[in-house]
Amino acid sequence: MGSVGHSCRRAPGLLGALLLSLLLVACEKREAVAAWSEGSAGRVDAVEVKGSRPSRESSTAGNGPQLVAHKGAPLRFLSYNVENWLSMDRQRDGRDIGAAPKPKKERLAVARLIAKAAPDILGVSEIGDADDVRDLQEFLLRAGHPMPHFHFNRGSDPTRGLALLSRQPIGKTVVRDDLSYRSKGRSYSMQRGILDATVDSSSGRIRFLGVHLKSKRETDEGDQADMRLHEAHLLRREIDIILAKDPQTRLVVYGDLNDSRQSSAVRTVQGRGQGSGALLMVALKDSRGDYWTHHWQFEDIYSRIDYVMVSSALRQLIDWDRCAILDGPDVSIASDHRPLLLVFR
Repeated sequence: MGSVGHSCRRAPGLLGALLLSLLLVACEKREAVAAWSEGSAGRVDAVEVKGSRPSRESSTAGNGPQLVAHKGAPLRFLSYNVENWLSMDRQRDGRDIGAAPKPKKERLAVARLIAKAAPDILGVSEIGDADDVRDLQEFLLRAGHPMPHFHFNRGSDPTRGLALLSRQPIGKTVVRDDLSYRSKGRSYSMQRGILDATVDSSSGRIRFLGVHLKSKRETDEGDQADMRLHEAHLLRREIDIILAKDPQTRLVVYGDLNDSRQSSAVRTVQGRGQGSGALLMVALKDSRGDYWTHHWQFEDIYSRIDYVMVSSALRQLIDWDRCAILDGPDVSIASDHRPLLLVFR
């Protein structure tokens, strides 16, 4: 007996036509099922968005919806200055329009970039408050990449804060009140503070320290370079405390350091020598081999001021071939910074 198709071709008259019609319907059903399965495989239904409330020391494990992390799967971490995702005085067509959120076109571009990178954990700077973080969550949800958990941190700056978003529950978080210093006879507090959160991931338990050091913008409040260096020393103090207590801590230090690679501030954060307290600078590049992470449009200056560093316990887990500075058509629309992607085995 021949195949079904062969039998259909030999069947005469109405019987042949009927058999051929039934065969085509069955094929169409199989194709429809296959197409639905392919289209829905990566779909995640809408999830409730919640954030952890900052406290001196807290744990948010188990709160909110949980997305399953497969053991052995690579962990993707993205560090990104999203450029003023907050309400502030803005201009439109050269005219002042008063307080307004980050333009929707820019927010959509940010969400597309992040969704395309598909991070498991996202470290964000230049975001306004917890409501702005929830706004970012909503945009990510619409872009098809829900990140239902977050921890928000603010320093003395009432306008801009730091956030860590995660697809997995965030565990222990620490908020510090002792980040003050004296510079040239005046007292200051670290403007954006230090975000400190731990996540149990597919690569194990990892602790994240996020920062956004004092900008290079000149201010009447003090010497911007000296202020930035003092903030770097405060961050280094916390790194030393963590690694002295447990040298095997899997630690990621990331953010906008607002200074060049060989500056005193960046070298202070990284640490000296090859000891257990020194961090490894992950030298990320874009698709063209360029290292710049920030474009100052007013002066048309391209510079590298955003960094990711890791402790010695994480060095062997880095998947170097998959780490990168992200580029593409949405980059210049989304922010004046570019996202930094780090992938762990």
